[in-house]
Amino acid sequence: MARTALGWGTRDLARNAGVSPDTIARLERGENLRASTITAVQSAIEAAGIEFIPENGGGVGVRFARATEHEK
Repeated sequence: MARTALGWGTRDLARNAGVSPDTIARLERGENLRASTITAVQSAIEAAGIEFIPENGGGVGVRFARATEHEK
C-alpha cells in the first residue's frame, strides 16, 4: 500500500531502500527477510512521507505523514 501511495514501482522502492528489486518482490510475497532489510525498506518509505498506522481495531495501514501541497 505504501509503495503504491507514493507512486513507486518495485525498482523505485528498491533504489531508495538500497536493496534489490527481487528483495522487494520477496517482501511483497510475504517471505521472511532480515530485520535490517525490513528496517531499510520502512525507513525509505517513511523518509518519502508515509506514516505506518498500527492496528487500532480497523486493521493496520498507511497514510501520508504530512499534508501534500494540494491538501493545504
